[in-house]
Amino acid sequence: MADLATTAQAPVGGASLLDRKQKMPGWISGGIVLVALIGGLGYIGFHVAGDLGSTTLGSTWPYILLGVALFIALAFEFVNGFHDTANAVATVIYTHSLDPNIAVVWSGLCNLTGVLLSAGTVAFSIITLLPVELILKVSSGAGFAMVFALLLAAILWNLGTWWLGLPASSTHTMTGSIIGVGVANQLMANSAQGTSGVDWEQATKVFRVLLISPLVGFGFAAVLFMILKPKTRGWGLLLSAPATAVACLFMFQLSWLGAIAWSIGIAVALWLAFKAIPTPDALFKAPESDQPPPLPIRLLLILTCTGVSYFHGSNDGQKGMGLIMLILIGTVPTAYALNHAVTAHDIQDFIASSEQAVSIVDRHVDRTAQLGSDPREELTLYLQTKKIHPATMTALRELIRDTEGAVRAYGDYKAVPATMQSNVRNDMYVTSETLRVLAKNKQGGFGKDDIAVLDNYKKHVDKATKFIPPWVKVAVALALGLGTMVGWKRIVVTVGEKIGKEHLTYAQGASAELVAMGTIWAADKFGMPVSTTHVLSSGVAGTMAANGSGLQLSTIRNIAAAWIFTLPAAALISGLLYWAFRLMEGS
Repeated sequence: MADLATTAQAPVGGASLLDRKQKMPGWISGGIVLVALIGGLGYIGFHVAGDLGSTTLGSTWPYILLGVALFIALAFEFVNGFHDTANAVATVIYTHSLDPNIAVVWSGLCNLTGVLLSAGTVAFSIITLLPVELILKVSSGAGFAMVFALLLAAILWNLGTWWLGLPASSTHTMTGSIIGVGVANQLMANSAQGTSGVDWEQATKVFRVLLISPLVGFGFAAVLFMILKPKTRGWGLLLSAPATAVACLFMFQLSWLGAIAWSIGIAVALWLAFKAIPTPDALFKAPESDQPPPLPIRLLLILTCTGVSYFHGSNDGQKGMGLIMLILIGTVPTAYALNHAVTAHDIQDFIASSEQAVSIVDRHVDRTAQLGSDPREELTLYLQTKKIHPATMTALRELIRDTEGAVRAYGDYKAVPATMQSNVRNDMYVTSETLRVLAKNKQGGFGKDDIAVLDNYKKHVDKATKFIPPWVKVAVALALGLGTMVGWKRIVVTVGEKIGKEHLTYAQGASAELVAMGTIWAADKFGMPVSTTHVLSSGVAGTMAANGSGLQLSTIRNIAAAWIFTLPAAALISGLLYWAFRLMEGS
């Protein structure tokens, strides 16, 4: 604990290099924060009022519940902002490329832009880790207990590691919280089924990325630094291809052919970049006094900070979006259970694709199977066990047919009666998840042409259920950006001063940032949650090792310990909170 306290020391009275680098008055960045806050809140309020204007909730309680849940969800993104995004600004601050206050404001704005332009794929990949029975009951007490437990657990752990100045992963924390809720829910429901309430296949996929990402950050940053440095350039180019292949195989699950293609492409790109941009000796020197680096180097470092901040927003910001959508669906399903922004053309496409999907599934139905009264319950059982039962295909066909009939009858998602919005949405969600799991496990005996038809149908279903209103993106962007501008110092000091034994050089800062930017971009394209903290802090350590600068082993040990304990600790906290909330509900 003594080592932790050393790592965690907050900069006081000029004790840290960071304070001596800070020149711009803090009131300027504060003014920018205030303007962004007022504008964002105005936009959010206007659109929320429009969405709820035609909705009658019957009492004030749903509004109170909605407000509390949204506050907690945005608090998680706020903490995520000053916990994770501080990594992006550490290199530009410690190389004097930007004043600290300017750097955090710029990073906050880039995070905001990344969130606003994100596609939403990561948001819903996180949601798939949650037990399907809780997602379907999100408007019940169990559903709210789930959301509150996992968000509060993630906030508590993030605040604890931030207070100690340890760069822990918010992605890792959220994943652990979700698993804790899933395990607790299953044990409370039926201990005989163990932990089947957790989608362990999807969780393993996320684990793989989270565990490999520190190695990718360390290895790639070291290799890139070696490519830039004249004495080790040949070794760096030689190592770039296998390093890329390993990352593609294990992180993004590409084929061998795809991994080889990416490896060759990365090696050629690095070689061309090296030939096009000479590397002056100044690149490998530590900053002198408080002077900024030469202009080309300064622009490179600002560019990498911009990229890391933008891609952090586009990846990490989506985690809060998915949970906020669950909150909205649970409290005001009439407004948010189905996507009311779809066009009449989209509705017709959905009906046509539904008819095609019914004909495909019907060819794989067991004619002797007996289907119960609720096809959704049959598919929910399949999603829990991942085992096809005789009635599974019959249930899938009937649920596709039922949702098509409901949409056809009303002609528009907005026209579906308020009492049916949640039911139609749940039917669509279970159908989409069943098709996803069937395809992933290669079950059902579908041919290539059949899969193409079902994928097209699933795309139309997801458009109706997996959507994010613009105001939600603005709210998350605002929380993430403001968090970046408020609580960044503790983590910045650890990354900038306590990982290596020597001051960060320009080449080390650029290498770590370039690797973090590229890794997060790739993860965003593949719809995978990745840890900015893991990649960038390990990238700084990789460049220090490649340069022979030496590492502060006590800090590395503490960061590694935080990485190791984050997932089980978050799972334990969220599981206990879920258990407590369910007991409170029962009493």
